[in-house]
Order: sequence, then structure tokens, then C-alpha cells
Amino acid sequence: MFYKNGIMSKKHLQILFLLITVQITTAVKAQDKPNIILLFADDAGYHDFGFQGSKEMLTPSLDKLAKESIQFKQAYVTDPTCGPSRAGLLTGKYQQRFGYEENNVPGYMSKVSAQDNAEMGLPLEEKTMGDYMQSLGYVTGFYGKWHVGGADRFHPTRRGFDEFYGFRGGARDYFAYKKLPKDKLNWLEKGFENYQEHNGYLTDFLADETIKFIEKNKSKPFFAFVSFNAVHTPMDAKKEDLEKFPKLKGKRKEVAAMTLALDRACGRIMDKLKELGLDDNTLIVFTNDNGGPSDKNASVNYPLSGTKSNHLEGGIRVPFLLKLPKKNKVNTSYKYPISTFDLLPTFYEVGGGDVSKIKDIDGVSLLPYINGKNTKRPHKTLFWRKDGRGAIRKGDFKLIRFPDRPAMLFNIVEDEKELYDVSSEHPELFREMYKELFEWELTLERPRWMLKKSYEKYDIDRMDDYWKKEEKTSDFKSKKSIKN
Repeated sequence: MFYKNGIMSKKHLQILFLLITVQITTAVKAQDKPNIILLFADDAGYHDFGFQGSKEMLTPSLDKLAKESIQFKQAYVTDPTCGPSRAGLLTGKYQQRFGYEENNVPGYMSKVSAQDNAEMGLPLEEKTMGDYMQSLGYVTGFYGKWHVGGADRFHPTRRGFDEFYGFRGGARDYFAYKKLPKDKLNWLEKGFENYQEHNGYLTDFLADETIKFIEKNKSKPFFAFVSFNAVHTPMDAKKEDLEKFPKLKGKRKEVAAMTLALDRACGRIMDKLKELGLDDNTLIVFTNDNGGPSDKNASVNYPLSGTKSNHLEGGIRVPFLLKLPKKNKVNTSYKYPISTFDLLPTFYEVGGGDVSKIKDIDGVSLLPYINGKNTKRPHKTLFWRKDGRGAIRKGDFKLIRFPDRPAMLFNIVEDEKELYDVSSEHPELFREMYKELFEWELTLERPRWMLKKSYEKYDIDRMDDYWKKEEKTSDFKSKKSIKN
């Protein structure tokens, strides 16, 4: 249409040149957008990485990432269990605000819940991290454990992710099933209802699929959520990985081998970025969904208190590394409390979005805090709740409310293990924080479903077992109280 008698007019040449220039400019801008990779572990112990101080674990790839990253020393999740923690991360808000308070593992829930099993999931009216990144022109992929809804309407490809290869449920074998279980939620699924079991070891396989995604989209801005099920039970490990830990025994040996496989998978993904020349233009985050369940997988949360499923630090504080594009802020640390719900607005801003236009979230972009533009704390307070239990972190203090005993107040900076209740020494602060926790709860929706009450007792017993062990230590006996 630009030609007349076989010759292009000057005007049409100008139009064509303008169109080509716009296309090139658009392509260049797309390539300039940083890629984003979230490496997400499952049930890992706070101490169980070399960069966290472990002398038993072998994590060379993540240790290398730590030297290239900002390490957040007080990073929290929104819940000490898998499903709710993921719901908070994906939406950038407290999941209790939309009734996603209890875990959604089939078989754990009360029979009187309004919804059951696969019908429980992340409400459709909630926008996800994937939705936000798609709106910025990102190609999005999700690999591994989903665990925020088993019904088709909750499927990752219907919640902001272009590609999915993983399982909808909460736990599955690491080696391919020889006989598929009746529950399809833990079958491996490529895309939507295309069930394809893998070859080899699942942790390695998830790295394989992530690498394929990166290679396919290397010329586009991409966001990959790599949701490993390592090191969640069952305790499945490769023979050659087990052999690397001759001095360890039992579950501790198994979790060490599984952690090595996790580290290897993360390393292969990062190596592929470097091979393709993408590493300097990729934001990488490594973190975990909740504290380690030491009684289940022999994970270690030292020096923190408690385990998965309770509100002690060992249940809700997690390792957290953030590597910025262009190698900024290498090998530094950030001391103030943050939450995994901060990742959504952080990724959105990195992708070129205007965070001020995102409404109704609790997370904040971490960029102004880590680049020094904002020297205040990202959050004055952080909250947690599950059924009758609750917690609030305010400044250096944390209050925990229990269903079977008086609430307790701890100075987290001076008493990281939460062994010494200082509520009697700070009665006004204690009352203020207790009231603030209650006022926050008044803003929440009622839970859409409930755990069986037997699991409430189990979580309290798990916490008490920790304290009983600590009370026998010389460190506990040598101190009577923490003075502030």
C-alpha cells in the first residue's frame, strides 16, 4: 500500500521508518527490563545453609549467591505453614484479610468447614504476583509446588502464569510415581490437565524446566517462580547425594542430601543466566516458605526458637537473599524486618510499574530501603494469626498470644531464642501491643475453612517441646531475665 508505480513515496518511506523505529525501541525497552527469578525452598531450616552458618550442609551455589546479594537478617513469612504463606506472598497482603487463614492440605481440615479439599483455594478476586507481572509485559512461568488451590479455577495458568509444570498439592514423591496415587493434586502436570511424570529426581527436573523457560524467553522480560518442594517430606534423596555426607545419619543425612540437590538446582539456573549473558540483567531472590519442621525432616533453625507451624521466630523467620541487576549492593545486609509479601511490589517496581497505583496491599517495595532513599523501617508492625493464636512484631519487641496461657513479650534483638518473657517489665508496651493485635484482627475476614482442633494442640506441643529442651541448657540457667 506504500507503493505507487513500484516506487515508494517519500511520505510513505518516513512512515515506514517511524514504524520500524517504534518496533526497535519497543524491543530494546523490553530487553532492558530486568528478568526476575524467585527461588523458593520448602520447609528448610533457618540454619541449614552455608551462608547461614551451617558447617554440615553443602550449599556452594547459594553461598556464592549470598556474596553477590543483599542478605535480609530479619525476613519473615506471613504464616508458619505452606499454603497460607504462599497466599500472602502471591497477593502482597495478609492472607487472613481474605479468609485464607488455615492450611489447605486435604485431610487436615475440619469437616464443618464451608469448603473442603480441592475447593479451598486463593479467591479468584485476588490478583496474584503473576497477574501484575503479566500486566507489565512479562512472560511468566511457575515450576513446582502450587498449593493454593486444587480446583481448575485456581490453576496457575488461570492465576497469572503463562506456563506451569508442577503439582497443585502440598507434597509428593521426588522420584516419579510407579503407580499414580488416587489424588491427582500431587501428579505432575505440564500446562493444564496434561499429566506427565518426570524422569530422574524432581528437584533436578524443576531446574531443567526452568532452564528451558529461560532459553525460550531469553529475548523477552520473564518472571520465573521456581517453587521447589525440597526439603519438604517425604525424605527422598539421591544415592550419590547421600554419599556426600558420611558422618551424618538418619533424617539429618537425608535432609543434607536433599539440600545439596536444592543448591545444585539453583546453581544450574544461575549458571544458565550467565551463559546466556542475562545474569547482570536479572533480579534473583532466594527464600523459604516457613521455618523448618525439625521433628519431621531434621532441619535446624538455630539460633532461632521453635519450628514450622508456631509463631516463634523459628516458625516465621526465613533465610532471604536478593541479588539486584547490574551487581549493585554486593555482599551487604539489611537489618530491619521485612516480609515475603514485599516481593510483589518490589518485583512490580523493578519491572517498571508504578507501585503507588497498586491498591489494597500490605507489602512495600524494598528498593527505596535498600538503596538508602528511605532510612526508616519498611514496617512499623507485622502481624500473624492462626485461629486463637496470634503475634505482633513492633520495633525490637514481639508479643505472642496463646490459646492456653497468658500472652508473652520478648525482646527479639536481645533474646533471639525467645526464652525470657519481659511483659512484667514493660506493662504499658505489653497492653499497647496486645490491643493493637486485636484491632488488626477486627479488619480481617472470618476464615473460609478451619483446621481440625487436634492440629492446634499439636502445634502448641511442638512449641513446648522446644522450650523444655532449652530450659535444660546452661545458657538458660545462667540468665534469670532480660533487662531492657
